[in-house]
This record gives sequence, structure tokens and C-alpha cells, in this order.
Amino acid sequence: MKLLRHGPAGAEKPALLDSDGKIRDLSSLVADIGGDVLSDSGLARIAAADLKSLPEVSPGRIGPCVAGTRKFICVGLNYSDHAKETGKAPPEEPILFMKATSAIIGPNDDVEIPRNSVKADWEVELGIVIGTRAKYVSEDKALDHVAGYCVVNDVSERAFQSERGGQWTKGKSHDTFGPIGPYLVTRDEVPDPQNLSLWLDVDGVRRQTGTTANMIFGVRHLVSYISQFMTLEPGDIIATGTPPGVGLGIKPEPVFLKVGQVMTLGIQGLGDQTQRTIAARD
Repeated sequence: MKLLRHGPAGAEKPALLDSDGKIRDLSSLVADIGGDVLSDSGLARIAAADLKSLPEVSPGRIGPCVAGTRKFICVGLNYSDHAKETGKAPPEEPILFMKATSAIIGPNDDVEIPRNSVKADWEVELGIVIGTRAKYVSEDKALDHVAGYCVVNDVSERAFQSERGGQWTKGKSHDTFGPIGPYLVTRDEVPDPQNLSLWLDVDGVRRQTGTTANMIFGVRHLVSYISQFMTLEPGDIIATGTPPGVGLGIKPEPVFLKVGQVMTLGIQGLGDQTQRTIAARD
């Protein structure tokens, strides 16, 4: 299934993209796309419904595909070709950092360029959405705790991230730096998360092209590994790293985002996003 949330920011309603490409409102079945709804039993209840009988939704704003995210966990330098373009050695263990959940926005909402930003950058990433509580899980059981997958743009401010001291979080957490969606695609529709193509354009120029096959640490390993350090809860999101082609890695000179540019990105089978960059609001 392809689950989504539609409507004004802060007042989104649950929905589903049916086999005919129509958006069907799920409000009569579930309160939102989050919590117990993300469990195998919760998803099965939706799948068992007569979806074609549900109200069709008119085109409009698509919100973040998951509600109630408590942790937005990111993995750094997780593609061998991206590590190479940054001039850094591939990590021996996953590099983890947090992105503020207040950064989460819909897949086509505007992205703010922060005040004093000089190195705003893009990163298309595969997002893992947790469906059931995961603590100390083994790799062979890891996918049992995954509800599905989504597209993430891990928007970054490189100067804030690497030149202002401390951890990476301050360069990753500005409002709007976490577009997710358009869909939460349930794991049954993604039989091999390590065989998905990713891409990102800026103003129509292809900047990133990659495949999840080049992840250093795959989905199973990441879910198991992270669960050794913190309990993963339904709705938590893991952004799994980005392929090469980020602005920081462009030669001979890096290229960074400016106000008025448009990012378009997507992942095979998971849908597309489009964001326009704007100046930071008060």
C-alpha cells in the first residue's frame, strides 16, 4: 500500500493511493498514519477494507506521510561513493546523528534557506519508517519492525554542520529541513530495499544518481544496530544516507542552494518530491 496524509499543515487526514492512482480518504478507518496503525495488524486492517468505496480526495497539499514521529535518526557517510566524494574513509560502524522532528514537512512544501546560510545542500535518502517497537533486535528480525519506506530529503547547512563546532545536528535541523513522502510504501511492496535507484535534480540539472545497493550498512543492519542504543518506536524515521552528487562534493568548486531554486527528487517505487527554496520566515 501507499499511505499518505493530505490537507493543511497540522490538520492532515489519513489517505491511501489506490490501484487506479486515486487518493482515498481513510478517516473512517483510522485516525491517522501513525502509532498502532503502522503495525502489521494495523496495516492489515486497512488492506482488508473495501478501499474503492472510500471517498475520493480532490488534489491538494500532501503532508508528511507519517504522524507522531518521535525520533528522526540519520546515518552519515553510508554510501561508499559518497564517502569517496567527501574525501573521508568509509566508517567502520554507522555514523548516527539526530534531525529535529520540527524539521519535518510535506514532500512538496517550501524549504527555507536559514538566516546566515552560506552552504545549504541537498541529500536524497531512503527513509525507513518503524512500525513496531524495536529494542535489541537481531538483523534477521529487523524487517519485522519496519512498516515501510519513504523518500527523505536530508536538507543540510554544511557550514552550520561542520564549521560551527559540536555535532552535526545544528546543520540538519532548521525548520523545513526534513521533507518526507509523498507516500509511506509498506514493506510488502519493497521486497529488496537494497536495490532501489535514487535521484535528485536542482533547477532541472541532475545532481544525484545512485542506488541503495551501494549502502555500506543496509536496512537490516541499521535497524538492528540502532536498536542496540535506543528503542525505536512506531513512526520513528531512519534516513539511511545519501549517494554522491551533493553540492559539497561538486568539483572544482562546491555548489550550494540559493533562494528561488527548485529541488526535484525521488526513489524507485516510492514517489517524487518537489521543493522550492525560500528565505527563512520569522
